[in-house]
Amino acid sequence: MTVPPLDVIGFGNAIVDVIARSEEAFLDRHGMRKGGMTLIDEARAEAVYGAMGPGVEISGGSAANTMVGIAALGGRAGFIGKVRDDELGGIFAHDIRAAGVAYATSAATAGAATARCLILVTPDGERTMNTYLGAAQDLSPADVDEAMVASAKVTYLEGYLWDPPPAKEAFLKAAGIAHKAGRTVSLTLSDAFCVGRYRAEFLKLIREGTVDLVFANEAELMSLYETDFDAALTQLRQDARHGVVTRSEKGALAVSGDGLVTVPAFPVPKLVDTTGAGDLFAAGYLHGFAKGFGAEECLRLGALCAAEIISHIGARPERPLKDYAGENGLAV
Repeated sequence: MTVPPLDVIGFGNAIVDVIARSEEAFLDRHGMRKGGMTLIDEARAEAVYGAMGPGVEISGGSAANTMVGIAALGGRAGFIGKVRDDELGGIFAHDIRAAGVAYATSAATAGAATARCLILVTPDGERTMNTYLGAAQDLSPADVDEAMVASAKVTYLEGYLWDPPPAKEAFLKAAGIAHKAGRTVSLTLSDAFCVGRYRAEFLKLIREGTVDLVFANEAELMSLYETDFDAALTQLRQDARHGVVTRSEKGALAVSGDGLVTVPAFPVPKLVDTTGAGDLFAAGYLHGFAKGFGAEECLRLGALCAAEIISHIGARPERPLKDYAGENGLAV
């Protein structure tokens, strides 16, 4: 059977997000690090879920959010990630397919439950994530759809997936398939603490060319090189074929052998929830990259997508991003 070509295929943790508003006092009472992502076990997940306020449940996961963003821009996106054959697994599969993303990873029939991320949003819009990875950790090389990977212009990995060894092997297998097909391989560093765990491995991926395009925010970049922002950016320019760095309200930039390009943040009337800002920025940039746009166009598209997502609760777009881009004079 012929596999339809894709613009981007994402590999990541298949997670159902449970998002609720919270006061900072709640975070303090439960020993949470504001603004960070903490991995928790099933018992802790049940305890936090029982204590948090009413929440909205929607399929999530960093790379999955990015693929949904690409689909909302009119791009062709696919996703590979593992769920269990339980209620949350069904929610995940339904949501991502309904968003227009190709998803065919077989659900596990035994083992850990489907992953979930309990997200507390404080009044300043900052999100604090408590993640039970569950079945998502069971992604393995056997789950790699070789034809889908070979068909995609870009293969995209979330750094969070670097924790479980079988998932790491799956990505390396996919990277090899992509490069053999003449495609681009991309990595998002995901979280400064994730970078702290795998700094040497991430640097090796970048320096040896396993990864062609790397995404980071300021904190992740400085953690990667263990230095200040300017020095870290200089090092990234030397190491990476393409590097993209988001800087919140200061905008974003792209570096390559051709130089450095910067764009300002896209204006947003009110910051409501930063959940998924980096994911949707990557969606805009990757969509433009796959279409052959220049770095500035890609950055602007990323900034626009990030602005849409932080204007409401949740990490999935609430309006067609393709139309939103057109209204603001951006090609898609």
